Amino acid sequence: MVLNYIWIAFFLIAFVVAACKLIFLGDTNVFTEIVNASFASAKTGFEISLGLTGILSLWLGIMKIGEKGGVIQAFARMASPVFSKLFPDIPKDHPVTGSIFMNLSANLLGLDNAATPMGLKAMTQLQEFNREKDTASNPMIMFLCINASGLTLIPITIMMYRAQLGAANPSDVFLPIMLATFISTLVAILAVCFKQKINILQRNLLLFFGGMAALIGGLIWLFHSMTQEQVSLYSTLFANTLLFTIICGFILSGVRKKLNVYDAFIEGAKEGFQTAITIIPYLVAILVGIGIFRASGAMDFLIEGVRFCVGSLGLNTDFVEALPTILMKPLSGSGARGMMLDAMNTYGADSFVGRLSSIVQGSCDTTFYVVALYYGSVGIKNTRYTVPCALLADLAGAIAAIAMAYLFFG
Repeated sequence: MVLNYIWIAFFLIAFVVAACKLIFLGDTNVFTEIVNASFASAKTGFEISLGLTGILSLWLGIMKIGEKGGVIQAFARMASPVFSKLFPDIPKDHPVTGSIFMNLSANLLGLDNAATPMGLKAMTQLQEFNREKDTASNPMIMFLCINASGLTLIPITIMMYRAQLGAANPSDVFLPIMLATFISTLVAILAVCFKQKINILQRNLLLFFGGMAALIGGLIWLFHSMTQEQVSLYSTLFANTLLFTIICGFILSGVRKKLNVYDAFIEGAKEGFQTAITIIPYLVAILVGIGIFRASGAMDFLIEGVRFCVGSLGLNTDFVEALPTILMKPLSGSGARGMMLDAMNTYGADSFVGRLSSIVQGSCDTTFYVVALYYGSVGIKNTRYTVPCALLADLAGAIAAIAMAYLFFG
């Protein structure tokens, strides 16, 4: 329901802003730009879905082998002590726990191409025991909000962009990003726990969050003494070696169980193809709404309004130039990435704005894209409180990113 109102608002606000620009500023091209943006965004939505087809077929095929070989069930048992507290409505030892574990692990390692198919597989399994098929269940909301918070331990892509744009030390944003994204994820979990009346002070949850904090501290200590080239080399090597080891482990589990591994892969790949077809209208809808909102100039007016308000209060406005990235991040991953690159090109990769844009890019994920993709794959229409909780996590991530930028580079 919330997503419905937001989608309508994209169109109506865009129309009002465009009409004002036409009438008062004489901008005769604004409606042409909006229509062109709607066509371009619809094309982009289809191309994203088409691009996902091969990846989904590959990974859901691998997941099917792991499921039939018993590996997913093993992951489910391993994650059960924590996930049984965060997802109390999931039946004990259900395979979806393993799929969630695999998805979150891939996200932590920055393996987006692997994380998305695993996440869509988890949503399909969650839908199996969802009593209201068009309404998001409690486990779905928790799972999606954690995904939307964008917890990634190694933001290798952002450091790569900074290196390409001439940053003296591309990895200097590593620690601020890690701290900001940890805060974003923590807020997402706390918000959903509050809505679902989950006791966050349970022993297993406290140990989990304490372990995550220790892991982050260990990575900070490990990478602090490395050069950018070493960070890129070892983090990429570790992530991809682990990923291919998992693939081979899944295949060997199928061999051990005397499965026809090839047929199992084909069965899962067919599910991946069908999922890719299912999500096309959902992605087209959300990307068109975002595209016309940008093309109308509404985003620019919003940024200038914030600048005026902040300046009127006598506060530092250095962060305002990074607002395009901050505001675009929940709406579009590619849009936010473009805003980040534009900020670094305009102000310099080592400028305050360039660094802040990089931290924001790594502090949270694209909420509306994730909602449209994951819920669309299983036909969920009533998202309940998913979007408010996810946007709260985005807000926390943005505030944390600004605070970290001032703390480290202000």
